[in-house]
Amino acid sequence: MSIDRIVFAVAGTIILATLGIAHLTENTNWLWLTGFVGLNMFQAAFTGFCPLALILKALGVKPGQAFD
Repeated sequence: MSIDRIVFAVAGTIILATLGIAHLTENTNWLWLTGFVGLNMFQAAFTGFCPLALILKALGVKPGQAFD
């Protein structure tokens, strides 16, 4: 699996999990994490900088098209 797919999978999992937790616990503070992940994905689309991609690259995961 490439860095790109792992980044998208982790981001999607965090977004869905925090939305579910916020809904089930009625604690809207979890939505701040959802917003942070979404904002990070937005800025990565323009800058190419993604902290998770840097960590995965250092761990030796093969690069994809978006984050090399």
